[in-house]
This record gives sequence, C-alpha cells and structure tokens, in this order.
Amino acid sequence: MRADVCVIGGGYTGLWTALALRRREPSARVVLVEAERCGAGPSGRNGGFVHGYWASLAEARVTLGDADALELARAGEQIIPAIRALDADVWLREGGMLMVSSAPAQDRAVDEAVRAAGELGAPDHAVFLDRDALAARVRSPVFRRGVFFRECATVQPARLVRALRRAAIGAGVELHERTPATALREGEVVTPRGRVRTDAVVVAVNAWGTAWRPLSRNVTNFGSYVVLTEPVPELLAETRWTGGEAIVDGRMFLHYFRTTDDGRVLMGSGSGPIGFGGRIDRRFVNDAPTAARAERGLRRLLPGLATARVERAWGGPIDVSADHLPLFGTVPGTSTHFGLGYSGHGVGPSWLGGQILASLALGRDDEWTSLPLATRKVPRLPPEPLKRLGGGLVRAAIMRCEEAEEEGQRAPFPARAIAELPRLVGMQIGTR
Repeated sequence: MRADVCVIGGGYTGLWTALALRRREPSARVVLVEAERCGAGPSGRNGGFVHGYWASLAEARVTLGDADALELARAGEQIIPAIRALDADVWLREGGMLMVSSAPAQDRAVDEAVRAAGELGAPDHAVFLDRDALAARVRSPVFRRGVFFRECATVQPARLVRALRRAAIGAGVELHERTPATALREGEVVTPRGRVRTDAVVVAVNAWGTAWRPLSRNVTNFGSYVVLTEPVPELLAETRWTGGEAIVDGRMFLHYFRTTDDGRVLMGSGSGPIGFGGRIDRRFVNDAPTAARAERGLRRLLPGLATARVERAWGGPIDVSADHLPLFGTVPGTSTHFGLGYSGHGVGPSWLGGQILASLALGRDDEWTSLPLATRKVPRLPPEPLKRLGGGLVRAAIMRCEEAEEEGQRAPFPARAIAELPRLVGMQIGTR
C-alpha cells in the first residue's frame, strides 16, 4: 500500500504520533504497523505514572541548562490535559506525586528538587514536606522527609493504550496489528504480508530500538518489575494514604509505588537486568530476583501493609539513554524519524514524543521540533561488550551502595568508586 507516513510501533509513542498526524493533516494517509497488538510492550505493563518534567527539574537543568529545562517542564504541562481530553475511562487520578527519603543519603535528592524549583522561579511545583507533613499524607517509620510535586496523575496503563488505539482508529489511522516490520529501506517498510511505500517513516518501538544500529550507542535496556497486592483499603486508611499520590523514593534504582482505584498497592523496582546488544529475552519478563526486590521494598517502605498479600508480579524492558532523557530525531540523509530512551519515564513524555515526531514527519520546524528533546547532543555509550560489562558493574555497585545506605552502613570504597564512574564521563546513569 501507499502511505504518507508509516509508523512502526503501536505503543504510546506510535499511537500519539499517528493521532497527531491525522489531527494536523486530516488528508494524510497514516499507516501504523505493530508486531503484536497495541500495548503488548512497556506501554501496557508500566507503573502508570503520568507527568512531565517538573519533578525532574533538578536533573534536567544539569543536562540542559536552566532555560531549556524550564521550557521542557512547561511543555510537559500539556500532557495530563491531553489524556483528559481523550474522554475515556483510564482510571485517571490527579493526586500529585511525592518523592520521599528513606535513608540519609536520599535526603539530597529531596533537597535538590526543592532548591531547583525555587531557584528557577517555580516553588509551587516542588513543596518541601518535613517528617510530620509527610506523615499526614502517608505514614511510614522510614520516611524522613519529602517533596510534593503537584503535576502528576496515575492511570491504568492498558486502559490508556486501548483508549489511544480507539482514538487513532476513529481519527482514520490505518492500523495493522500482528504485522511486524521485517525490513526498513528508504521510503519502504517491509512486512511478512506486504510492504508500505511511504514518504516518511516513524520508528517508535521503545526498548526494541536499542538493537537498531543508528541508535545502539545512545541507549541500553534495563528491566523494571512490579508487584501488586490484593485490595487493602482498610490498611491504606490506617497509613493515611488515601489521597491518590504516586510515590517514588530517592534511590538511583528507585522504588515507585501507587494505589489503584480498587484499593490495591503497586510497588515497582527499576533494578532489573541489563541487556546485551539490544536483545529482549526472558529476563525482561520473568526475573524472580527483581520481583523479590520490589516486594522487599514494599515491606520496608510501607510496614503498615505487612499483611497485604502480593497477588501478581510482572516486568518489562525499559530503554535507558545516557542522560536519562528521551531522544527524537531523524536518521541523517533519510526520511526516517525515531523516538525512544524514556528511561522508565515514558507514559507522559510519550505525548510530547508524539507531537515532536508528527512535526518531523510532516517536515515542520515548530515549537515541538525546537524542544531540547529533539535538539540536544546525546552522549554516546561504549560499544558492546563494554556497554553490557560496564553497565552491569555500575548497576551492581549502585545497588550495593543503596542497600548499605538503607541499613545505616557505608558501602565499601570499591562500590562507591564504581558508582561514581558514569558521572565522571558526563553520563547520568549511575550518578550519585
């Protein structure tokens, strides 16, 4: 078939891109091919945190500078209204987000978030909470202090991807599920049952893009796992966690946790395995040690939920960029555009990605293509096998440091030194 734009990938990024293309150019023929079914990858199995970059302002200003960090944060304010405008039951709950410190070494992350917002003229976006103020929102004996970010909501991720699928089809996008792209040539996408000749291609395949040669040095894969409890509304009431706030701690391989509409608690750990050469294997969906770490985090951080039975656990791959920000652009000399590298924070930013990729595919130079996510120079990671070996070494060192800190101990010097290495070469992976 013939298309104006062919989108590869039916997750959040691909669906938002296809929807934006049809809304901006109703006459454009937009074809989307998806290897399985929409949302089968990380878009259907994530933690459901929805926000932009106000919560990441302290890190973004280091990477981008103050002006670009503010521009990105303000652009991200449009994300939650865009989901609300879908007018679909995605369990959207706008309760904000807490970052909590559960060890002395994590205090700095809270303090830097508050300082960054204050110095950049947006103190209302990061409100400091002392131990008592934090306990009024959620009670835990290990929470030392926290910061409240008002710009955050939660969704049921699979409901959101299905709503986007319906909206895209309703807007005239031609969707072909169970249709993998087996080859990509200039102006042509090949599938097992035919091909799409197209003016522009958008590659939006998330973690699977790490094996693609044009991007293999910019991203790597990690696993992220969650556990889900039985409904425990009475225990949530006892811990005072009834406001719907999403919560993260101050670790590098953080815990992320939230409540659900039916009174369950989801606890995630971003400490899963690291990939090699972009391969997505069984470790990314069936890694018992990482799931066990997520449950240990639940028991330590929320001891009031000690009797809550864990009913389910699952995981998936995340595509991590060298500076922890997603990247969007065009393969030089081609009409092929790409977006990935969300680094575990993609539910909200994928909307921004859809706007950027739609503009790139339409050849526009506008507010979206001028965002730093599309213009900055992204650091490069080492080639394989150094990327896998170095990443595994840094991962192990950071985990050792963070476990020691939570036990009130000081990690061995070799672990602390290795955990510092990425920062010394300008990368935020492993920065402490």
